[in-house]
Amino acid sequence: MRLASLHQSTDERRNLILNGPILRTLLFLSVPTLMLGFVQALMPLTDGLFINNLAGNIVASAVTYSTPIINMMSAFAQGLSVAAMAILGQLNGRGNMADSKKAASQIVVAGSILGCLSAPFLVVAAFFISGSINPEISHAVFLYLSLNALVLPFSFLESIYNGIMNANGKPEAPFIRMVIMLALKVAFNVLFLVVLRMGLVGCVLASLCANALVTVWMFYELFGKEGKDRLEIRGFRFDWPIVKELARVGFPAMLNSFFLNLGFFLINTETQKYGALVLTAQGIANNISSVCFILPGCLSSSVTMMVSMNIGAGRPDKAKGSCWTGSALSAAIAAVVIAIIVPLSSHLTVLFTRDPALLGIANRALHIYTYSVVGFGVCMTIQGAFIGLGRTRVPLVLGILRIWLLRYVFILATEKALSFYSVFWGNLFSNYTAALIAIVLIARVKWVSVIKHAPAAEAVPVPASEAPCPSET
Repeated sequence: MRLASLHQSTDERRNLILNGPILRTLLFLSVPTLMLGFVQALMPLTDGLFINNLAGNIVASAVTYSTPIINMMSAFAQGLSVAAMAILGQLNGRGNMADSKKAASQIVVAGSILGCLSAPFLVVAAFFISGSINPEISHAVFLYLSLNALVLPFSFLESIYNGIMNANGKPEAPFIRMVIMLALKVAFNVLFLVVLRMGLVGCVLASLCANALVTVWMFYELFGKEGKDRLEIRGFRFDWPIVKELARVGFPAMLNSFFLNLGFFLINTETQKYGALVLTAQGIANNISSVCFILPGCLSSSVTMMVSMNIGAGRPDKAKGSCWTGSALSAAIAAVVIAIIVPLSSHLTVLFTRDPALLGIANRALHIYTYSVVGFGVCMTIQGAFIGLGRTRVPLVLGILRIWLLRYVFILATEKALSFYSVFWGNLFSNYTAALIAIVLIARVKWVSVIKHAPAAEAVPVPASEAPCPSET
């Protein structure tokens, strides 16, 4: 079987997506995406191991509480990343590479500006939020949030880089970036936490140093590396029609990310009332279960790639087939994850702590979280299909529904009976219910783009002989 090269141009990768068999192409695109998801999951896992074992429960609970707040500030980056995948993917599907590169440059510059503007708001948020929570973790939360304002602009650029590379059908590029990031984070955690014993400040310094170095590499990859996909920044001016379309497609995704993390923040606010012990246990379960959630959920970006390019090329049947195949594959991966993680749960949580009370809560939370990954994976994969169609309002509705109406309301309704365990059961209930709703919605959708391009045409012919897809065995 002939394997496609990882050094393909955007044109060559487009040919693969448009002409390759759906399952094989999806698997080919998903292998680096799955590997990326695994490495992404290792980031909070390794950070959690360092923090819980070296910095203590107060710092660990402050990090758990603060993470959704930081992610709310990154919502603009997530929106631009989603817009990049939808708009650039469809432009690439039409074979309009020049406009695709022009739009990518606009996205990078817009993201750089928004990242710098968002940083001061995180410091302001730290001041107000830390004054209204459990005094046990208040100071640590303020310090962690305000210092992370330095990291925020770099994380903006990383999200946008991922969106551009995914739109170009090159999910291996974000994977390589994440591997470098993981290696740097581990090295800097050893330096700042193990050697220098800097505690919470060391946690942030490790992130800052790793993100800064990776951003330099990304800029070289986008603007300095020779090749057909190189972006140009000379004589840059904002192209306002492109900016307006970015805003139109990206704004619902920004709101989706913001409200999603606002929901997580409110859930953490309910949890922190029970003290640092419960919040730390939730953080341990989150760190481990992030592996479970990311693996089936990361098929979403591969489905977005295939749907956007095939819709752009006028091939709705193949776009639809990519969605359903991706959803089935996501559910299968989730089932394998459950079979592996559940028996190992008690052996994993003990790596973070030896406190029996903490372990009891963390083990039960991890079991409940793990069983919810099938619903989560299917829901995320279908949302990826909607993004590929340019229908970013649907993921916004699903995201708000999943976290606010289904999960947060469930927690408030059952809190008296279930205590803090209502948080964990709410995760299970909301993920499966949202998956069922997503299936109903995608079954009724029209497989046409809602993104405004120049009139396209008919299906773009790409000779199968040119497609670098694996040959039949």
